[in-house]
Amino acid sequence: MGKGITGLDRTQLSCLVEMVLGDTEISLAPRILGPLAAVRATLMYLRTNTSQEAIAEIMGVSQPTISRAISVVTRIIARVLGPVLATVEEVPHGGVHIIDGTLLPCWSWKDRTDLWSGKHKRTGLSLQVLVSPAGRLRWASDPLPGATHDTKAITTSGLLEEIDPSCCIADKGYIGTGVLTPYKKPPNSELTKAQKQANKSLNEIRYVVERTIAHIKSWKILAHDYRRPLHTFKETITATLALYAYTNP
Repeated sequence: MGKGITGLDRTQLSCLVEMVLGDTEISLAPRILGPLAAVRATLMYLRTNTSQEAIAEIMGVSQPTISRAISVVTRIIARVLGPVLATVEEVPHGGVHIIDGTLLPCWSWKDRTDLWSGKHKRTGLSLQVLVSPAGRLRWASDPLPGATHDTKAITTSGLLEEIDPSCCIADKGYIGTGVLTPYKKPPNSELTKAQKQANKSLNEIRYVVERTIAHIKSWKILAHDYRRPLHTFKETITATLALYAYTNP
């Protein structure tokens, strides 16, 4: 499997396999696959969102075997690569940050009405993303139910208590949090020419966070409805974000 399927080049894959092999839980992976194939199957699932049935056919094993491999290896990846993701306390102080939120879609679970995002018109988990002006991922929040508004999500995360909010740029959804946002058109009035120009400049800067989110979602498991049990989604998000950071240092 090449980088287009696994998301990793040969060196990155080799290093990841070594880390996975060093975790005692790898003994729980299906022996019929072997550790290397289990890692490759999991990466293929996370990178392409290919169905487990299709991966099983490619690997020449059963779907339950692939399901067990994905469960075990995803947990291990989240654990061994998790440290590459910055905590709130580790976000660099000073400089400029750009913030945006995104919805990571999942199936509509009847007993989880809080997953419905009115903004995106679908169910999922809400993720806050912080990047540098160059688009480098600096931090990602713990995912919250899709109904959570961006202002509540970023406030709940504690990020703005750790860094200076005035150094952060975001869209109008973050008005009232202290971050720099575009001017909002006043009732029965128009923005001034200077305000329109300022908004244009901010939007040009904010583009980098939208681009980074698009790159994160090139790991298709985060771009399409998540099909595994909901309680595994947060762990899958952590593993996938860690893989993104691992391949984009």
